[in-house]
Amino acid sequence: MELGARVLKTGVAVTLALYICALLGLTPAIIGAVAAIFTMQPSIYRSWRHILDQVQTNVLGAGLALLAGMFFSNEPIAIGLICIVVIMVCIKLKMESTIGLTLVTVIAVMDVAGDASVHWLFAVNRFLVIMIGIGSAFLVNIAFFPPQHEKHFLKQVRFVFGQLSLLLRTSISVEMKESVFKKQREELLKALHKLEDIYEMFEEERKKLGKRGKRTLSGVRLLVVYKQMLRTLRKGLDVQETVGRYYFHADDGRMDDRFDRQLEELIKHHELVLLKFEGKLKAHGTVPNRSEESSEAFLQEMMRNRTLDEEHSSRLILVAATIYDYGCQITRLDRVVNNYLDKNQSGRSNRPNRRRTAERA
Repeated sequence: MELGARVLKTGVAVTLALYICALLGLTPAIIGAVAAIFTMQPSIYRSWRHILDQVQTNVLGAGLALLAGMFFSNEPIAIGLICIVVIMVCIKLKMESTIGLTLVTVIAVMDVAGDASVHWLFAVNRFLVIMIGIGSAFLVNIAFFPPQHEKHFLKQVRFVFGQLSLLLRTSISVEMKESVFKKQREELLKALHKLEDIYEMFEEERKKLGKRGKRTLSGVRLLVVYKQMLRTLRKGLDVQETVGRYYFHADDGRMDDRFDRQLEELIKHHELVLLKFEGKLKAHGTVPNRSEESSEAFLQEMMRNRTLDEEHSSRLILVAATIYDYGCQITRLDRVVNNYLDKNQSGRSNRPNRRRTAERA
């Protein structure tokens, strides 16, 4: 089991909420701890967005609970009805993620319903406890182990590509055991889904919290590269699925060898592009940027094949067309990586010149 940063931050946020409540004499502090757990999010932007939503719905929930407590006391039926109303309001406001904590606020406030003056005092006390829990989670998420989505994204890209290349290299020859193949494919799907989530959080923070100005252009180019990385991996998975569904094995084995060579060429190009982006290869002259042309020639070759009947030929053409699309995505990835590296290098080389110009002025 992995002990991640979010797990540690949740524990720190709970501890901080309990200490602050004890320091201010607010009770029950356990409600603040629950609020901290509900509020902890995987990214800074989502934490900020979540805390704004939580404040709105919790204020609304506390207000409804106060009014209901004045008229209906703390009858179980009344608490249940107010919870239903609050859920409907949260859904109407499209703030479904805040429902859990808002219901905690409603129950905590209505639980002390009774005498009006005492009711207001305890209601405010418990509302402050919940706000302390929300604030503690937000502060901890910013101050301790801030999310490093870019680092996690690149690490996950390498892992997904490793899983994908293994499945593609064995999809034609069917050398892998069926049980092992299914397990590897399930891991690949989970890893790709996780990669999509990381990219979504990275994109949110770049667009919503990124600095304005010249650095924004670099950030936009980086998003283009990462989005194309994700699209290329998805297309590679499409190739594996299409091979598994439509490919058939000819008797002489020559067709298997031809498809294996084509896939191996594309996988190698894909890997070299990733290595180039990581700075492990030269920007130009090392990676042969011809996946699209090679895949197009391969597709034309399959379309001209007259050794098979119409049904088998159509199936091979469908597989070859998916491989062609994969090659096109690799070529596009190579181009956007080259563009990103060129722009960054030119930007760095121009900075000293700008400084000298400013000094002369």
